[in-house]
Amino acid sequence: MKILVVGSGGREHALAWKLAQSERVQTVFVAPGNGGTELDARLVTVDLHEPQALADFVAAENIALTLVGPEVPLAAGIVNLFRSRGLKIFGPTREAAQLESSKDFAKSFMQRHGIPTAKYETFSDAAAAHAYIDANGAPIVIKADGLAAGKGVVVAMTLAEAHSAVDHMLADNAFGDAGARIVIEEFLAGEEASFIVMCDGKNVLALATSQDHKRLKDHDQGPNTGGMGAYSPAAIVTPSMHARVMREIINPTIQGMARDGIPFTGFLYAGLMIDAEGNPRTLEFNCRMGDPETQPIMARLKSDFATVLEHACNGTLDTVELEWDRRTAVGVVMAAAGYPDSPRKGDVIDGIPPEVPECVTFHAGTRVVGGTLQASGGRVLCVVGLGDSVKMAQKRAYETVEKIHFNGAQYRRDIGWRGIK
Repeated sequence: MKILVVGSGGREHALAWKLAQSERVQTVFVAPGNGGTELDARLVTVDLHEPQALADFVAAENIALTLVGPEVPLAAGIVNLFRSRGLKIFGPTREAAQLESSKDFAKSFMQRHGIPTAKYETFSDAAAAHAYIDANGAPIVIKADGLAAGKGVVVAMTLAEAHSAVDHMLADNAFGDAGARIVIEEFLAGEEASFIVMCDGKNVLALATSQDHKRLKDHDQGPNTGGMGAYSPAAIVTPSMHARVMREIINPTIQGMARDGIPFTGFLYAGLMIDAEGNPRTLEFNCRMGDPETQPIMARLKSDFATVLEHACNGTLDTVELEWDRRTAVGVVMAAAGYPDSPRKGDVIDGIPPEVPECVTFHAGTRVVGGTLQASGGRVLCVVGLGDSVKMAQKRAYETVEKIHFNGAQYRRDIGWRGIK
């Protein structure tokens, strides 16, 4: 069968890479793809962006199913469009994607259905937001209501930072329509984990756990980014914690969406904060696989991913059991100079070694120009190493990172540190 993966990041390269390993798959198309998908002989990169053009392509090519990577086409209703044309697609509808595309929708949904999360208020008036901050103090968290490419969250440790974030989002219109409303919520202390499941509207299949590293610099310093690396599995999600998250967060979310008349299909990502007492609370929902969590998760998945996706589209996920590589995977993001504020484009990339069973390099912000591989976005590559321990996986990833060169490359040197600790 033929499969289409929609998107251009490291997440999409990893998903397509995994699908291409299936003996049942004839061709994996990636639209619009990146330099890595273009250079990968197992994949076919197609320069298409618009949902209507993608649907026409799928119909013309007789593609069996489509997998959507990023949040923007989901929020715009690509699943609604494909379904209206009778085309198989895995992802949430526009209505269900509001769990990610509107922080206010997600918070009020969680409150209504008793899903543990931080207390919050929503504001579109700057003066009211400033007054709320003064009344509640710092640390406090300010979030743009809409999609802001992972950059619309400020964890303000001081009142000055909090007031500045409100002005930046509401008064300066830093995120356009996405920041026309903001959600201000209580600061939650603890350790974060990424909990991702597949849903077919009724059944839920949990993927391997992972932990993302949001801050730009070592020791969790510097500004928030889209993610500087991740490892899987996350040690903090013990079997008992896993059962509790399914019971208190994931299942009530899927059941709540169904009760609200918005059945959820697709990947559901719960960003968790687990406090010192071991209580999990939901920081956010995403309606797609995380990036960079996808890269180490796909590197560990041993099951035929194409077959799993078919079950997901057919509503039969309850018949699937996933098989995982018992090793740890550590994914290290190499970002462009100037990331996250103003990433530089055009730097030439060289030294990427060939893929081996213990290490693979996924492309994100890359493109091929005149036969030369160049940086074309903020997060450029994600190098995934596999090993019998976090330390061994980390060693393998960093040995490869050190062979790759492009001017101004930035990367953290401590991905997986909590797992080692």
